[in-house]
Amino acid sequence: MRIGVYPGTFDPITLGHMDIISRGAKLVDRLIIGVATNPSKSPLFTLDERVAQVKREIAHIDNVEVVSFDALLMHFAEAQGASIIVRGLRAVADFEYEFQMAGMNQQLNSEIETVFLMADVALQPIASRLVKEIAAYGGAIDKFVSEQMALEVRERIGRSGG
Repeated sequence: MRIGVYPGTFDPITLGHMDIISRGAKLVDRLIIGVATNPSKSPLFTLDERVAQVKREIAHIDNVEVVSFDALLMHFAEAQGASIIVRGLRAVADFEYEFQMAGMNQQLNSEIETVFLMADVALQPIASRLVKEIAAYGGAIDKFVSEQMALEVRERIGRSGG
């Protein structure tokens, strides 16, 4: 069985993430979405909230599951029995960072391959950080996240003083 891991903070999960998830799920028998703690990013949502949100958003995809993790990515991938790490690319800047990370991961475990998927052209500009910033200034985010996710982001930002 070919198992893939798609790691990220998913704060919030965007339509760009969903594109990579749906396409990545076609490449493997089982795709595990690893929701990272990553406190350095000052997430808008708690880890448990993000896990629940991702589970809700991917519920229609049969071979995908969601697991939280707070570990080195390669250790997480090994624990899941993964042979593939799926990463999405939006721009050249993403590639430079991801290329370096893939090289380091290769040094840690050469049995696990990193597969890069280019984001759909219409979704390339979407970044969770920008979604939160647009919402904080009262801008429309409905083109970037699901309807339910947009409601939750606006509610949370409104509560936090945006």
